[in-house]
Amino acid sequence: MAKEVKATSAFMKPLTVDADLEAVVGKGPMPRSEVVKKLWVYIKANKLQDEKNKRNINADANLKKVFDGKATVNMFEMTKLVAKHLS
Repeated sequence: MAKEVKATSAFMKPLTVDADLEAVVGKGPMPRSEVVKKLWVYIKANKLQDEKNKRNINADANLKKVFDGKATVNMFEMTKLVAKHLS
């Protein structure tokens, strides 16, 4: 039995991705859940997760634009910063 997904769910609503975030996750619009998924693919592909503290993300040039110029953010702060680039 297939589980019906509510199209009106806030997480599934396609959002516009601004230019800074687009450089990391690709062209939008896309749901917030997809943005986070693609963000993690980018972080892992570029080995940006801190080796000692896995909760921290070390930003490269593209991510610094998304992270308000911060060199390191934790994964909880990351979600808040990414939200500013979605509309």
